[in-house]
Parts: sequence; structure tokens; C-alpha cells
Amino acid sequence: MAKVTIYSTPTCVYCKMAKDFFAKNNVAYEEHDVLADLDARKEMFEATHQMGVPVIMVDKEIIVGFDKGTLEKALGLK
Repeated sequence: MAKVTIYSTPTCVYCKMAKDFFAKNNVAYEEHDVLADLDARKEMFEATHQMGVPVIMVDKEIIVGFDKGTLEKALGLK
């Protein structure tokens, strides 16, 4: 299975939607709270050049925002 990482904040509705999607589809993921973790925030910014969340990495593919169709395709669920 692909390595999945999500950069999120505790109050982000779209981050919650993404994590609910992962749970529903039994996708293991690593989460980084960019509000509390400055190193993670810097890492996310360097990869995307923006501060919006969620940022989801599926292996080396970067998905900005919660896009169910793109996630399904990247994870081979579609």
C-alpha cells in the first residue's frame, strides 16, 4: 500500500473529511498537525509553497485539499 501523509490542523473541516475517508477505506496514514509542529509546517510549505490544509501526500503525489476522486485514483481505490 502507498505511504500516506496528511498535514492538517485540529479545526479544519476538510482535514476531518479526509481522515474520515481514510478510516472508511482502511487507509493507514501519518498525520502532522501544522498548527503545533513548526517543522511539519515548514516541510509542507517547502513542498507546496502554500499554507492551506489539508495537504495529502500519497507516496510522492501531492494533493492539496480534500479531493475524493483524486485520492481514490492515487490510492488505487477507483
